[in-house]
Amino acid sequence: MTDQSKQDLRCFHCGLPVPDGLELSVEIDHQAQPMCCKGCEAVAMAIVAGGMESYYQYRTEKSTTAKELVPDMLRQTEVYDREEVQRSFVRQSDENIREASLILEGIDCAACVWLNEQHIKGLPGVLEAQVNYSTHRARVAWDERKIKLSDILKAVAEIGYIAHPYDPSQHHQILEKQRKDYLKRLGLAGALGMQVMMFSIAMYNGDWWGMEQKYRTFIEWVSLLLTLPVFLYSGWPFYRAAWRDIRHRRAGMDVPISLGIIIAFGGSLYAMTGAGGHVYFDSVVMFIFFLLTARYLELVARKKASEHTEALIQSQATTAIRELSGNETEVVAAQELEAGDIVQVRPGETIPSDGEVIEGRSSIDESLLSGESRPCLKQAGAKVIGGSINIESPLRIRVTEIGQETVLSTILRLVERAQSEKPAIARLADRVAGHFVAAILLLAVVVAIYWYLKDPTQWLAITISVLVVTCPCALSLATPAAITAATGTLIRQGLLCSRGYALETLARVNHFIFDKTGTLTDGQLEIIQVLQLSDDLSEDACLLQAASLEALSEHPVARAFIKSCKTGLLAVDNLSSTPGSGLAGRINGKQFFLGSMQYIQQQTGLELKDNQSNRLEPGSRVLLSDQNDLLAIFVLQDAIRDQAAPLIDDLRQAGIQSLLFSGDDETAVSLVAEKLGIKDYRSSMLPADKLQQLRALQQQGATVAMLGDGINDAPVLAGADVSIAMGEGARYAAAAADMVLFRQDLNVIFRGVTTARKMMRVIRQNLSWALAYNIIALPLAAAGYIQPWMAALGMSASSLIVVANAMRLTK
Repeated sequence: MTDQSKQDLRCFHCGLPVPDGLELSVEIDHQAQPMCCKGCEAVAMAIVAGGMESYYQYRTEKSTTAKELVPDMLRQTEVYDREEVQRSFVRQSDENIREASLILEGIDCAACVWLNEQHIKGLPGVLEAQVNYSTHRARVAWDERKIKLSDILKAVAEIGYIAHPYDPSQHHQILEKQRKDYLKRLGLAGALGMQVMMFSIAMYNGDWWGMEQKYRTFIEWVSLLLTLPVFLYSGWPFYRAAWRDIRHRRAGMDVPISLGIIIAFGGSLYAMTGAGGHVYFDSVVMFIFFLLTARYLELVARKKASEHTEALIQSQATTAIRELSGNETEVVAAQELEAGDIVQVRPGETIPSDGEVIEGRSSIDESLLSGESRPCLKQAGAKVIGGSINIESPLRIRVTEIGQETVLSTILRLVERAQSEKPAIARLADRVAGHFVAAILLLAVVVAIYWYLKDPTQWLAITISVLVVTCPCALSLATPAAITAATGTLIRQGLLCSRGYALETLARVNHFIFDKTGTLTDGQLEIIQVLQLSDDLSEDACLLQAASLEALSEHPVARAFIKSCKTGLLAVDNLSSTPGSGLAGRINGKQFFLGSMQYIQQQTGLELKDNQSNRLEPGSRVLLSDQNDLLAIFVLQDAIRDQAAPLIDDLRQAGIQSLLFSGDDETAVSLVAEKLGIKDYRSSMLPADKLQQLRALQQQGATVAMLGDGINDAPVLAGADVSIAMGEGARYAAAAADMVLFRQDLNVIFRGVTTARKMMRVIRQNLSWALAYNIIALPLAAAGYIQPWMAALGMSASSLIVVANAMRLTK
């Protein structure tokens, strides 16, 4: 762009000149348009986000200046303190505790992650701060009474980074901008570096065969002119990051890299002034070229590793058609919806928020959320999830959940937590890498002094090699790259990790506890027999009493009773529930009990007679009684899932022992255990009994996983080393479970185990490679066996090998 065209560059929004050196733009109608200030940028982004880009096509004149159009607050970070702005990206766990996902610009290495985490955690009022190196996203929780979000953003800016709330489209623009920036710098380094390498070959031949000084001097000056743009422009990201680390007294990974480049360039200039010695312009351009190549490929790999998570984020609808009074509708931003709003969703459109179908019948594609490839039929009364796609027919939907309370937002929040939390092996690697750089700088000084005293002609080249050949980057990349790739792979299959340690623990599991109803079985219980024990109540009357007691329960047993009852339910007073045992309540002034035989005995003292139990079919037994008599016995059966037997067999072959813990009676539990080949099973267990048995296993040294429905089994899920919730329990997973099975396919459980074990193998391979490489390369470099350009190539290759190995987990 010419100087004149730069001066003529005007803001697309307000028409004022764009200040020199300012690079702000907003994508409008698929084209990046320049902006003159943050205010215009914010307004333009709001217009685009609201689906009103046509405003720019039909306006008759440029907008008024940003100062007149936008409040001063909007141009400052205080805008993010406003409730209406926070609504789209802040989750409020209680009145004052808030949590948000932020994007950090300027992250170059693990040292940047450490610096930001420590700086943010040190702010008064910040409760938690975790940064994911793979996605550059930070999860921050704070107390609104003690600190504002704007204060956190300003604090990040003070240490040289840029933080802003996560926005999918803006994040994509940042990644694309970063990719293009790397490409430009890489292209320049490659084009000019090839020329410098050709001249260096001539100089190396001259060292061997001889060369006149005037030709050597000419080649050195030409090499300097070609190296200078690469040194200043292509190498600038490394110097900037290194200076930021030095200012904050932190030895980041870019510090030795930058020192190596600067010393090589400075030493070459010194040699050209008449001091004599070699010039290392070829090493300078190769350093920068190889390092930029590694950074660029790492950026692409990080983007690929998190692509499924990004796809989930992109699936969120931006607009919705909301119904108004008088059969009118309006198009609004999806984030403006309120619970209770009625929205219309046409075929092919994305459902804007969680809700309930009130009119229409259509197939819904939930594959991105559940991994289930087949569309699900939805009709009036069915629940739908925001982010899924309506395929066939129009639907009218009543919004039930909004903002951060939707299923999709919960999934994304749990994924962010899992990817930002670090397993023990990752924390160890970070500690090693943190001290590694400081040790390398100290070692480089010792090596430089030694070689300067022993052979002054070699000290510069050897010192440069020592600074560049070491690679703490590989140590820090080893774990986050593998975790991000593994979690993304499992999300695609329908298994969500909500805790960072879940996969590490799952890889070590040797005992797997299963609940029965709704996990190993379909959870679609049916009443196959009703044994009437009293002449006072008919069979239908017994069913009515039982269904009325179960009316408010979500348990599969309750659904079976309600489904079998053919009349309207009765009102129940003083309803009380004992989880895993039974229910009690008053109907028409009379006390009734419904539950297991053990529960009935505890409440009433009544017992089942042998001649009564002998008349029962195999299955789960539920008894109905009043205070004085047993009234009826209901026998329920549940079909075993098709994938249950293969899962138990796969776990057995993997060396994992399966156990069945159930609150059902002996007959029903033994029947399922026998069909699945589970030798260790327990029946008639309360949640407290399950937890006691689980802890007994742990005390014996077992690493225990549990699969349950997440409702009645919440205490046991919380007590397991790693827990998996499925079915209706998925909505409660944030509180109790480490992983959530969204897809009703038990085979995914074993794939989770194999992926976890593979992930740990990859992490160990990466760490072993990184340590072995540094242990071998460092002595060789210090001894003078590695040339500077070889050091740059080795360091870059080490990082790429680690990332490429982690990417195997995405297949």
